[in-house]
Amino acid sequence: MVRKKTISLKKRLLAEGALFGMLFTLAACNGGGTGAVNGGIGSGAEAENEKGDYRSLEVDSLGDLPDCTDKRDGLEAYVAEESVAYVCMDEKWIKLSKSSSSKAKSRELSSSTDKDAGSSSSLNIGGPVLPEGGTTSSSSTNNNGGAISLPLLAANANASYATNMYVSWLAYHFTTLENEAIYYPTIASDYVDVFSATYMPAGRVIWSAQSSGFYKNICGVDDATVPAMKYRACTVSEGIGYGMLLAYFNGDSQTFDALWNYTRGMKAYYNTKLMPWITRSFLSDDIDIASATDADIDIATALILMHYKTKRVDYLVDALTIVNAIWEQEIQQSDMLIYSGNTQMWKTDPVYNLSYFSPVAIRLFARVDPSHNWNGVLDAMYNLMAKAQNAGTGVFPDWSDASGAAKQPPNGAANNTYWLFHQESVRIPWHIAWDYYWYQDARAKAILDKLNAFIVDPSRANGDPTSTALATIYSWNLSVGADKSGTGAVPNQWLAAWCLTGISGNMSWLNNCTTAVNVATLANTTSSYYSDILLATFSQLLNGLYVRPY
Repeated sequence: MVRKKTISLKKRLLAEGALFGMLFTLAACNGGGTGAVNGGIGSGAEAENEKGDYRSLEVDSLGDLPDCTDKRDGLEAYVAEESVAYVCMDEKWIKLSKSSSSKAKSRELSSSTDKDAGSSSSLNIGGPVLPEGGTTSSSSTNNNGGAISLPLLAANANASYATNMYVSWLAYHFTTLENEAIYYPTIASDYVDVFSATYMPAGRVIWSAQSSGFYKNICGVDDATVPAMKYRACTVSEGIGYGMLLAYFNGDSQTFDALWNYTRGMKAYYNTKLMPWITRSFLSDDIDIASATDADIDIATALILMHYKTKRVDYLVDALTIVNAIWEQEIQQSDMLIYSGNTQMWKTDPVYNLSYFSPVAIRLFARVDPSHNWNGVLDAMYNLMAKAQNAGTGVFPDWSDASGAAKQPPNGAANNTYWLFHQESVRIPWHIAWDYYWYQDARAKAILDKLNAFIVDPSRANGDPTSTALATIYSWNLSVGADKSGTGAVPNQWLAAWCLTGISGNMSWLNNCTTAVNVATLANTTSSYYSDILLATFSQLLNGLYVRPY
């Protein structure tokens, strides 16, 4: 029997404080009768929520649930006799968790008002729990009020610095659909092809200007009303992932949702489960719908974190769709290694990008998706990291094979740099330091200790984080290729990356380099997309904004 509801399922779960960490999948059978998961009722009782972008219903028993079909993807159902919520996803009913409240409580909530629930565009997540300036506290408070033991940050860690840097980054490298319609008035009328009201408000992270080369015509808009935007019409998916994490750790739910809506609109238009790696403005231009694994991992991670922070089901539903697609399309099933993309080019003779490995992300995937062996992925990737680091000078190559040896990627993008600790590998200290900061994994400490010993060596920085030795692009193995000397000043993103290697125990290094990082500023130029977004990201971790929500 289907009941008419006066409060949405999402709000019911919010009010009851339901936890969604443990999930399992029910078979999508088609049998009828009591006890069948897909019992066979019409869809007439399914109601749109206040935004109109997903529907929900309440039924008496499992036997009353309708078939989980593509049309009902995202449909939420509350089964009254069990006080349990389910979500229809990929033709399966997924059980979210058992509510802590009784049926009587459920009935009581059904008659309550909706005044305490916020919409996705206005929800204020309250910001991160920020440490006071200069603290080296080894504990933090998660979103559930529990104490989490953490390693020490620098004595001069300054949350305000990282927050101010985020504000600076946002002003230059992020734009909304409404603002872009002013920049590009001749193409703005086509935005509605992708971004209907369902996917609004929407925003994107702006890629570096492509004023020459292959992408000039794709990313250029000749009659842009703002000269600096003439060749900045493109977005790459990694930028969306970084942007969502930046917004999450800064408590900026509006920017978070705008970026999330950008991915939702693009995925819906192209009928893909993973975000295309490159897109043009807010248009439907079909450039290349292949995905980039690092972006997929970061986007899913941000959504899971936001789910834990807010308990909102819709974040988790989309995250699980992405996580399952990553497993199906971007994990090598035979050895649990992470492919660099979802196309056959990356799978025929695999070449791996070790900077795509985010241990925290894989741990989160294991929490919300126990049906797949994510812990196997965690172990396999940590093993590959150890092989690569131990086979060379102590740093990592940008690209490697399954033995950890440097190898050219098949896309030809790094023929002269693949053996270097370079523009890909600069992200490794961040990912590993994040894992050590939250989980204190001994494998993370071993990697960070070895990287830190490498850079503080007397033949390099000699313990001085202001040394120009940090500007050198180091070789993974000198028998494969030489180091490349820096061109002067240390790039700020490299300063922050090398700084993060001290988080596993070199407090003198960590204190001194955090001082140097916290006087750095973003370039905020048309070509500084990558360096600025990395500096802003690394700064958040160094300055204490990485607070666990669970």
